Amino acid sequence: MILEDTIVALATPSGAGAISIIRLSGPKAIEIASSSFQSIHDHKKLIDQKSHTIHLGHIVENDRILDQVLASIFRNPNSYTGEHVIEISCHGSPYIQQEIIQLFLRNGCRMADAGEFTLRAFLNGKLDLSQAEAVADLIASDNEASHQIAMQQMRGGFSNEIKNLRDELLNFASLIELELDFAEEDVEFADRTQFEALLNRIETVLKRLIDSFAVGNVIKNGIPVAIVGEPNVGKSTLLNALLNEERAIVSDIAGTTRDTIEDEISIGGIGFRFIDTAGIRDTKDVVETIGIQKTFEKIAQAQVVIFLVDSSKLHIEDLENLKNEVAQIKNKYPQKPFVIVANKIDAAAANLINALKSSLTSIEGTELKLISAKTKEGVDDLKNQLLDFVNTGTLRNNETIVTNTRHYDSLLKALEEIKKVQEGMQMGISGDLLAIDIRQALYHFGMITGEISSDDLLGNIFANFCIGK
Repeated sequence: MILEDTIVALATPSGAGAISIIRLSGPKAIEIASSSFQSIHDHKKLIDQKSHTIHLGHIVENDRILDQVLASIFRNPNSYTGEHVIEISCHGSPYIQQEIIQLFLRNGCRMADAGEFTLRAFLNGKLDLSQAEAVADLIASDNEASHQIAMQQMRGGFSNEIKNLRDELLNFASLIELELDFAEEDVEFADRTQFEALLNRIETVLKRLIDSFAVGNVIKNGIPVAIVGEPNVGKSTLLNALLNEERAIVSDIAGTTRDTIEDEISIGGIGFRFIDTAGIRDTKDVVETIGIQKTFEKIAQAQVVIFLVDSSKLHIEDLENLKNEVAQIKNKYPQKPFVIVANKIDAAAANLINALKSSLTSIEGTELKLISAKTKEGVDDLKNQLLDFVNTGTLRNNETIVTNTRHYDSLLKALEEIKKVQEGMQMGISGDLLAIDIRQALYHFGMITGEISSDDLLGNIFANFCIGK
């Protein structure tokens, strides 16, 4: 893929602001910008200036001054894209933005496609494909954990691990391929013992990376938590307490929440997406019935379930029915972390709280938390409990975590081919058959870093980027 034209786009969000940045990249970027730039101080031309310098001046068209700007110069190959790059910092008026961009378009630029600056960085060897994808993840990161993972991947942590495995495997593959040229002499260039040890090590690393996807996926997308329970037990109040804002409607009327309400907060750097659902009860209200059906759909989709009860309205004789109801939902979703939260403990009798503890803590696979959503007592303890459900050990240890579905799929396919090679080694099959499976494993490694890629693959990846990046 050869791109020899010069592209331009707004690199900052569209709309009014204090400052906007317009980015040009390509062989004529400096020439095109220089033709419309007039230095304020010494009338110097941009095209004659050194790389990594900033210049104050005006963008002009004929005798009309469009704006006073700062022009930053980055000459190839020492730029983000590996090409000549100019960044114009102008005032953030949408009118000014469009006037300057239209001027550059008339002078020989074309509008950049989505992600084209990063695509050019990849094509010019400034980033590999997994690092390029991490740029989009970094822009989309909205909590500490997703930011940390994206930074680690963009700096090459994941791709270096894959590259090292691929290089070692490629070395042995070359020796096995060489054996095929000397098949009549019956010689072995590749030490089978060392090769078997390498395959075992590759298998271990691949399994670790594949397992990390379970953590990486929820960190990247947020952990869905369904808040369920009977109507008017304080689900909306709890949601507001967790979010620390009045997001949901709070009312004494049962059945106020007739649809699901979703919002996200960060706890310990991890994103949690809380879903306040309609109350579960027998009802003849058609609209509320639809809301209850959605509640069970949300429970199925959630990764963690909070079952909320109103301890101020409970009586000792209600505990057995409550226990059965909780057990019924828990048995329907046995693999989901399940937290029973007794709300309004500030208004509950002490003997009831003790009875509640004795009754509900006996349900296997559940945690019991006592809170007051109104006064926020126990809310922090609940947040810590939710955080405990996420295996953040790999994150704290700065280990490589896979968050990208495409990478996950390639790792699974690479592991499958490695296992075929291992089985072939145990069966003593010929080197030419081993070489076929090794080539396939190398292919899947190369798909991750972009050493093997197609125009369709690149188009799909960079189409998800924002314009200007």
